[in-house]
Amino acid sequence: MIREMLLQLRAKPLQNTGSVARDLLASERTFLAWARSGLGFIALGVALEKMEAFASISPQLLQLENKNTRTAAAVLVGSGSLCVAHGSQRYFASLSLMRQGLFQPNIVGVSLMAAICIGVAFAGTLLVLDNEGGRRKGKDFGLST
Repeated sequence: MIREMLLQLRAKPLQNTGSVARDLLASERTFLAWARSGLGFIALGVALEKMEAFASISPQLLQLENKNTRTAAAVLVGSGSLCVAHGSQRYFASLSLMRQGLFQPNIVGVSLMAAICIGVAFAGTLLVLDNEGGRRKGKDFGLST
């Protein structure tokens, strides 16, 4: 049964006429870039969640005042998952189109990735500024002379 499933997943060989092989390998590299970006977002979200959990044990050590870090971590993990899912969908759609000798630009994916990155950067800036405001409200942790 597993053998049958593996045979179904196996791609049929294509004639390497023109730039078919080069195009397919470029498509695979693009997929890997989407996956790497998505995994980076996921890893950052998990790290942020762990930092928030660590800050609840010792808030003075990390000086995290804002409880929005859990939301930010969830957004990062969700964005990363969306990135990996879109990269996978895009790879298989491109493969199907290349078999027909066609190509479709990735306007939606690039726009989506740009919007996610801008949103994450904006939210991160707000989170940092909010945490900075909390630090200035009279907490010196014994560092003043």
